[in-house]
Amino acid sequence: MSPKTQDDPVVVVGGLRTPFVKAFSEFTTLDAIALGTAVVRALVSAHKLDRSQVDALVWGGVILPSASPNVAREIVLDAGLDPACEAMTVTRACASGLQAITTAAAMIERGDAEVVIAGGGDSTSNAELKLPQKVVHALAPLALGKPTAGAVLGVIGQLAPFTDLLPQKPRIAERSTGEVMGEAAERMAARNEITREAQDAFAARSHHRAAEALANGTLQPEVIAVQVKGDRWVHNDTIVRGDTSVEKLARLRPVFAKDGTLTAGNATPLTDGAAGVLLMRASKAQRLGLRPLAAIRSWAYVGVDPADQLLMGPALAVPRALDRAGITLADIDLVDLHEAFAAQVLSVLKMLGSEAFARLRLGRAAAVGEVSDDKLNVYGGSLALGHPFGATGARMVTTMARALASGPHRYAVLGLCAAGGLGAAAVLERFDPPVAPA
Repeated sequence: MSPKTQDDPVVVVGGLRTPFVKAFSEFTTLDAIALGTAVVRALVSAHKLDRSQVDALVWGGVILPSASPNVAREIVLDAGLDPACEAMTVTRACASGLQAITTAAAMIERGDAEVVIAGGGDSTSNAELKLPQKVVHALAPLALGKPTAGAVLGVIGQLAPFTDLLPQKPRIAERSTGEVMGEAAERMAARNEITREAQDAFAARSHHRAAEALANGTLQPEVIAVQVKGDRWVHNDTIVRGDTSVEKLARLRPVFAKDGTLTAGNATPLTDGAAGVLLMRASKAQRLGLRPLAAIRSWAYVGVDPADQLLMGPALAVPRALDRAGITLADIDLVDLHEAFAAQVLSVLKMLGSEAFARLRLGRAAAVGEVSDDKLNVYGGSLALGHPFGATGARMVTTMARALASGPHRYAVLGLCAAGGLGAAAVLERFDPPVAPA
């Protein structure tokens, strides 16, 4: 970390998000661009920025629209920012939102921009259905040329009746292994001896903590109202179930294996939503009359073999980010782990607390450390709130930055797993302005 970064760090000034809702429900008519635009407009308005003051937008996404894959640029234009505001879209699977934020922080540290909005979002409801490639190859000459009757008959002759013309069902599987994420999580659960009972208890805990945080006003200030059709507005998250219980979750059937432990209750649902944060140096915030929430101390990204333990990445990325921040897990006040599956979080916690794992995977003599229940996902997580793939990292940064600013805590660490065997982590520190000399 350079002296300038230490003395004048990149800070999170604020963060907002849409409500998170189940796919094919309230936000079905809003695509990823519309959801992102709502967040960016709200951030600019909430911080009383002139729209020309935003130098860049970095946005994360996973389900990118084929007609406008650089959703960041479309958001800039739709949100009414200065057309000179440059924009790019980044994708790192479920860590895309955090990737956008750390990319923006690096831009600011290099002096490429002063004020950047970063975040991400996805609309699973608007995921595009893919035609079989055989159909695409057969139809391309007709679409790109001048079809004749003979050409049309030739294409029809290449295709089997009906079945070849059906869109393919989306299947989010690893290209290298053919395994869907839930199947990989089932293997992790078995390998790390994570029981069904432990997974259901963790899922219930997530819902209860999220429900409490929404009810007592801790999380609600992060959530903006979004207009859908006509005069209809969505004001609140719709996935959190504060009345769930281990007993209710135990009734659900396994989803990914006949004798498995993963169910719809201890895995994240398909979700629509977007989240973003406002970033700048502390000195810039002071000049604009804005109060920073937290400084971004460090971050780390890792990769593992998808055929091994696909979602173990946070167990490798978290200690690396801590090392870069010059602190240990014992110094951390709040730990926020993305809850793709309860089995994955519980596996990562077991790895962090394992001396054998530290020796074999990290080259360390001692375990990274245990995470106490009162530090972990204190406001619930993705199991309860939902997981719009590109938005989750920005949601987590927003929540942790606000928690640091409003309480006695100094450090928070975030950890996310992602498809492809990727892992991500970041360390935030409460921002304490320097004391003016007497």
